[in-house]
Amino acid sequence: MSKTLVIGASGQIGKMTTKLLLSQQQHVVALVRDKSKLNDIENSNLSVVEQDLEGDFSQAFTGCDQVIFAAGSGGSTGADKTILIDLWAATKAANYAKDHDIKNFLMVSSIGADDPDAIESELKPYLVAKHMADEHLKQSGLNYTIVRPGTLTDESASMQVTTQRPNSKEDAKISRENVANSLAHIASKPPGEKAIFELFDGDQVISSL
Repeated sequence: MSKTLVIGASGQIGKMTTKLLLSQQQHVVALVRDKSKLNDIENSNLSVVEQDLEGDFSQAFTGCDQVIFAAGSGGSTGADKTILIDLWAATKAANYAKDHDIKNFLMVSSIGADDPDAIESELKPYLVAKHMADEHLKQSGLNYTIVRPGTLTDESASMQVTTQRPNSKEDAKISRENVANSLAHIASKPPGEKAIFELFDGDQVISSL
């Protein structure tokens, strides 16, 4: 039986993804800094590991064959946490995955991470961190899927997405629920070819990803 490690399982997308995987009868290891944030989830297929991403969290990978990195420093933190979580923790996660012979690594990245210089905004340090983490994963030798969502919203899941960037910036958005459902769908399939794609609300059913 396969087992998926969800890193950042108490975050909005991470928690949604964890619940979706469990609803599919999948075995999940949820890596969180504070396990009390998952007290509302009771499932025999769930194991919760409480570790700090700024330290050594390699133990959480034991017995897993797939990883979803959904952790993030959050919008209210400074550049220091962006470096430590979005870059350094993601880099360490790829290294730990390599050491544990993980079969597939799903990285939640961001639109703009392909070319941070193309976007002049206060988000640039975040995009640089995501870019470097993505590049490290690409060079790791692991099988990977890098998902780069557009601007995140709290709308309900439409269960329809697109990997084609909309023409207008206002339309380059996606609900967190659509992201989570997309991750859960990808994680439920046998690992495919290495892939990188952007993701937005659209008119393509998630099951076709």
